[in-house]
Amino acid sequence: MNKVRLTLACGEYELTRPLIDGIVQPDGIELIPITLSSPERHWRMIRHREFDVCEFSMAQYLVAKARGEPMVAIPVFPHRRFRHSYIFVNAQADIGKPKDLEGKRVGLRQLANTAGVWMRGILQHYYGVSPAGIQWITQDEEAIPLQSDERVYVSRVPPGRTIDDMLVGGALEAVIYPDNLPSFAQGDTRVRRLFPDPKAEEMRYYRDTSIFPIMHTVVIKQETIDQFPWVAKSLFDAFQKAKELCYRRMEDPRKMSLAWVMHFVEEQKRILGRDPWVYGITGNRKNLETLIQYAHEQGLVPGMVKLEELFVETCLDEPPHYL
Repeated sequence: MNKVRLTLACGEYELTRPLIDGIVQPDGIELIPITLSSPERHWRMIRHREFDVCEFSMAQYLVAKARGEPMVAIPVFPHRRFRHSYIFVNAQADIGKPKDLEGKRVGLRQLANTAGVWMRGILQHYYGVSPAGIQWITQDEEAIPLQSDERVYVSRVPPGRTIDDMLVGGALEAVIYPDNLPSFAQGDTRVRRLFPDPKAEEMRYYRDTSIFPIMHTVVIKQETIDQFPWVAKSLFDAFQKAKELCYRRMEDPRKMSLAWVMHFVEEQKRILGRDPWVYGITGNRKNLETLIQYAHEQGLVPGMVKLEELFVETCLDEPPHYL
């Protein structure tokens, strides 16, 4: 029987490497991997629908579903990241703790960027930071145009400026960013992290909440699912197999070029458990429902949505282990 040819746009992660290299092949599918980084990958999917299957921003997926975009997700989450490390402040600003952000000018790459949605929600609910009065300044055009919402005060950076150079120069007091800011990465002493020991803060947050924030999911064009409904489960299982091969490789000190690799692996298992990147709904319900709540509170989606409406029905449970 001829296989169905599907393009897959995804990040070049250890979790996805077996799929990219063809070591793991979904049953009945000839997968054409295309490695792209975000936000380009997300933009090309939502604006041009270039790929059959795509790793996609979780927050933007919520917005897309609320707008009726013809795509559906499988509960695969190839990118997660704690976010306390990515709040940066101007070193001269009078900011020593999260509450000091109240009433300040805070930069974001986009309003619907998943990293920003998570950290704004965490600041409000975990640290008691009132969002009222915070001036959010966004740098990039939204991948999915948003309707104005009176609950959120948002403006754009002036032409020719970036939130990084505005933070360095003091035009912003803080920035929430998906990755390290260029100025911080280059060692600019005018910028520092909000949390002096972000790893300890992230570990404390996880102990208190059991949330390892989900950044991305995997979406499939609706017309692909309509024509070949079985591909969802085939892809779901293949992502699981690829993840387990990743774990096996990660635990081999001969393959990982880290001096204390076993120490890091043991620490991760001790804190996050055997499978931190768990797929399916069962182990992610609180994680996902929290993100949906934050997206609703921040004016990105009109109401709460049931998880079963976001993901393909045949893939709701955690997949079995294969290796």
